[in-house]
Amino acid sequence: MTLDRFYPIVDHSDWLERLLPRGIKLVQLRNKDTDVDAVRADLARAQLLCREQGVTLVVNDHWKLAIELGCDWVHLGQEDLDDADVAAIKAAGVKLGLSTHDEDELERALSFDPDYVALGPIYPTILKKMKWEQQGLAKLSEWRARVGDLPLVAIGGFSVERAQGAFEVGADIVSAVTDITLHENPELRVDQWLEATR
Repeated sequence: MTLDRFYPIVDHSDWLERLLPRGIKLVQLRNKDTDVDAVRADLARAQLLCREQGVTLVVNDHWKLAIELGCDWVHLGQEDLDDADVAAIKAAGVKLGLSTHDEDELERALSFDPDYVALGPIYPTILKKMKWEQQGLAKLSEWRARVGDLPLVAIGGFSVERAQGAFEVGADIVSAVTDITLHENPELRVDQWLEATR
Protein backbone atom coordinates (compact mmCIF):
# COMPACT_ATOMS: atom_id res chain seq x y z
CA MET A 1 0.00 0.00 0.00
CA THR A 2 1.15 3.54 -0.72
CA LEU A 3 1.17 5.92 2.24
CA ASP A 4 -0.15 9.44 1.81
CA ARG A 5 2.41 12.25 1.40
CA PHE A 6 0.96 14.26 4.30
CA TYR A 7 1.48 12.74 7.77
CA PRO A 8 0.09 14.77 10.68
CA ILE A 9 0.84 13.69 14.26
CA VAL A 10 -1.61 14.38 17.09
CA ASP A 11 -1.66 13.57 20.79
CA HIS A 12 -5.32 12.65 21.31
CA SER A 13 -8.27 11.22 19.38
CA ASP A 14 -10.15 14.52 19.91
CA TRP A 15 -7.92 15.94 17.17
CA LEU A 16 -9.02 13.19 14.81
CA GLU A 17 -12.66 14.06 15.27
CA ARG A 18 -11.83 17.61 14.20
CA LEU A 19 -9.34 16.94 11.43
CA LEU A 20 -10.19 13.66 9.71
CA PRO A 21 -13.23 15.13 7.91
CA ARG A 22 -10.83 17.48 6.09
CA GLY A 23 -9.55 14.53 4.02
CA ILE A 24 -6.46 13.29 5.90
CA LYS A 25 -5.46 9.76 4.81
CA LEU A 26 -2.54 9.05 7.17
CA VAL A 27 -2.16 10.07 10.82
CA GLN A 28 -0.09 9.17 13.87
CA LEU A 29 -1.46 9.11 17.39
CA ARG A 30 1.31 10.02 19.84
CA ASN A 31 -0.49 9.79 23.17
CA LYS A 32 2.02 10.26 26.01
CA ASP A 33 -0.50 9.70 28.83
CA THR A 34 1.03 7.51 31.56
CA ASP A 35 -2.28 5.78 32.34
CA VAL A 36 -2.35 2.68 30.13
CA ASP A 37 -6.14 2.33 30.37
CA ALA A 38 -6.58 5.93 29.23
CA VAL A 39 -4.25 5.32 26.28
CA ARG A 40 -6.08 2.10 25.40
CA ALA A 41 -9.45 3.87 25.37
CA ASP A 42 -8.09 6.77 23.32
CA LEU A 43 -6.42 4.42 20.87
CA ALA A 44 -9.57 2.32 20.44
CA ARG A 45 -11.52 5.50 19.69
CA ALA A 46 -8.84 6.70 17.26
CA GLN A 47 -8.89 3.35 15.48
CA LEU A 48 -12.67 3.46 15.13
CA LEU A 49 -12.62 7.02 13.77
CA CYS A 50 -9.86 6.17 11.29
CA ARG A 51 -11.49 2.95 10.08
CA GLU A 52 -14.81 4.73 9.54
CA GLN A 53 -13.09 7.21 7.24
CA GLY A 54 -10.55 4.94 5.55
CA VAL A 55 -7.57 6.58 7.23
CA THR A 56 -4.29 4.79 8.01
CA LEU A 57 -3.58 5.07 11.75
CA VAL A 58 -0.03 4.76 13.06
CA VAL A 59 0.37 4.16 16.80
CA ASN A 60 3.38 5.82 18.39
CA ASP A 61 5.29 3.72 20.93
CA HIS A 62 2.42 1.63 22.39
CA TRP A 63 3.16 -1.51 20.39
CA LYS A 64 1.56 -3.92 22.89
CA LEU A 65 -1.72 -2.01 22.75
CA ALA A 66 -1.48 -1.82 18.97
CA ILE A 67 -1.24 -5.61 18.79
CA GLU A 68 -4.00 -6.06 21.37
CA LEU A 69 -6.38 -3.76 19.48
CA GLY A 70 -5.52 -5.08 16.03
CA CYS A 71 -3.97 -1.86 14.74
CA ASP A 72 -2.18 -1.84 11.39
CA TRP A 73 0.88 0.33 12.10
CA VAL A 74 3.32 1.16 14.89
CA HIS A 75 6.00 3.87 14.96
CA LEU A 76 8.96 3.42 17.29
CA GLY A 77 11.76 5.75 18.26
CA GLN A 78 15.25 4.36 18.82
CA GLU A 79 14.76 4.26 22.60
CA ASP A 80 11.46 2.38 22.11
CA LEU A 81 13.34 -0.25 20.09
CA ASP A 82 15.34 -1.17 23.20
CA ASP A 83 12.23 -2.64 24.83
CA ALA A 84 10.06 -3.54 21.86
CA ASP A 85 9.53 -7.10 20.64
CA VAL A 86 9.85 -6.45 16.93
CA ALA A 87 9.33 -10.13 16.13
CA ALA A 88 5.99 -10.05 17.96
CA ILE A 89 4.98 -6.85 16.15
CA LYS A 90 5.72 -8.43 12.79
CA ALA A 91 4.12 -11.76 13.73
CA ALA A 92 0.92 -9.85 14.49
CA GLY A 93 1.00 -8.40 10.98
CA VAL A 94 1.60 -4.87 12.24
CA LYS A 95 3.67 -2.66 9.95
CA LEU A 96 6.60 -0.77 11.45
CA GLY A 97 7.97 2.75 11.03
CA LEU A 98 11.23 3.75 12.73
CA SER A 99 12.84 7.07 13.68
CA THR A 100 16.46 7.80 12.80
CA HIS A 101 18.76 10.73 13.49
CA ASP A 102 22.26 9.57 12.53
CA GLU A 103 24.19 6.90 10.61
CA ASP A 104 24.25 4.36 13.45
CA GLU A 105 20.53 4.69 14.01
CA LEU A 106 19.84 4.27 10.31
CA GLU A 107 21.91 1.08 10.21
CA ARG A 108 20.09 -0.21 13.26
CA ALA A 109 16.68 0.70 11.83
CA LEU A 110 17.38 -0.99 8.50
CA SER A 111 18.41 -4.18 10.32
CA PHE A 112 14.78 -4.51 11.50
CA ASP A 113 13.45 -4.38 7.93
CA PRO A 114 10.98 -1.55 8.64
CA ASP A 115 8.10 -0.45 6.43
CA TYR A 116 9.27 3.16 6.49
CA VAL A 117 12.16 5.18 7.92
CA ALA A 118 11.81 8.69 9.33
CA LEU A 119 14.62 11.25 9.53
CA GLY A 120 14.49 14.28 11.75
CA PRO A 121 14.52 16.93 12.85
CA ILE A 122 15.05 18.39 9.39
CA TYR A 123 14.44 21.89 10.76
CA PRO A 124 14.60 23.17 14.36
CA THR A 125 11.61 21.90 16.29
CA ILE A 126 9.85 23.08 19.42
CA LEU A 127 8.05 19.78 19.94
CA LYS A 128 10.61 18.17 22.22
CA LYS A 129 14.17 18.61 23.40
CA MET A 130 16.56 16.71 21.18
CA LYS A 131 20.26 16.04 21.35
CA TRP A 132 20.49 16.29 17.56
CA GLU A 133 20.97 19.46 15.58
CA GLN A 134 18.70 20.05 12.64
CA GLN A 135 19.49 17.53 9.90
CA GLY A 136 18.77 19.69 6.88
CA LEU A 137 17.67 18.78 3.37
CA ALA A 138 21.13 17.54 2.34
CA LYS A 139 20.95 14.76 4.94
CA LEU A 140 17.48 13.88 3.69
CA SER A 141 18.91 13.50 0.20
CA GLU A 142 21.63 11.20 1.60
CA TRP A 143 19.03 9.07 3.40
CA ARG A 144 17.07 8.80 0.14
CA ALA A 145 20.07 7.14 -1.50
CA ARG A 146 20.65 4.88 1.52
CA VAL A 147 17.13 3.51 2.02
CA GLY A 148 16.42 2.51 -1.58
CA ASP A 149 12.73 1.99 -2.25
CA LEU A 150 11.73 2.21 1.40
CA PRO A 151 9.31 5.10 2.10
CA LEU A 152 11.20 8.03 3.64
CA VAL A 153 9.45 10.36 6.09
CA ALA A 154 10.78 13.87 6.78
CA ILE A 155 9.90 15.25 10.20
CA GLY A 156 10.79 18.18 12.41
CA GLY A 157 9.98 21.85 12.06
CA PHE A 158 7.87 21.48 8.95
CA SER A 159 5.40 24.02 7.66
CA VAL A 160 3.39 23.91 4.46
CA GLU A 161 5.93 26.28 2.92
CA ARG A 162 8.87 23.96 3.70
CA ALA A 163 7.25 20.72 2.54
CA GLN A 164 8.06 21.06 -1.17
CA GLY A 165 11.79 21.28 -0.46
CA ALA A 166 11.68 17.92 1.30
CA PHE A 167 9.84 16.28 -1.59
CA GLU A 168 12.36 17.72 -4.05
CA VAL A 169 15.29 15.98 -2.33
CA GLY A 170 13.57 12.62 -2.07
CA ALA A 171 11.17 12.49 0.89
CA ASP A 172 8.05 10.48 0.12
CA ILE A 173 6.13 11.78 3.12
CA VAL A 174 6.30 14.95 5.21
CA SER A 175 5.14 14.94 8.81
CA ALA A 176 3.77 17.90 10.75
CA VAL A 177 2.86 18.39 14.39
CA THR A 178 2.94 21.89 15.87
CA ASP A 179 2.35 23.58 12.50
CA ILE A 180 -1.15 22.16 12.86
CA THR A 181 -1.79 21.76 16.59
CA LEU A 182 -0.50 25.23 17.52
CA HIS A 183 -2.06 26.98 14.53
CA GLU A 184 -4.85 29.45 15.27
CA ASN A 185 -7.04 27.56 12.79
CA PRO A 186 -5.90 23.90 12.62
CA GLU A 187 -8.67 22.93 10.18
CA LEU A 188 -7.61 25.63 7.72
CA ARG A 189 -3.96 24.61 8.13
CA VAL A 190 -4.79 20.98 7.33
CA ASP A 191 -6.63 22.16 4.20
CA GLN A 192 -3.49 24.07 3.18
CA TRP A 193 -1.32 21.01 3.79
CA LEU A 194 -3.62 18.80 1.72
CA GLU A 195 -3.59 21.30 -1.13
CA ALA A 196 0.21 21.46 -1.06
CA THR A 197 0.78 17.70 -0.94
CA ARG A 198 -1.76 16.34 -3.40
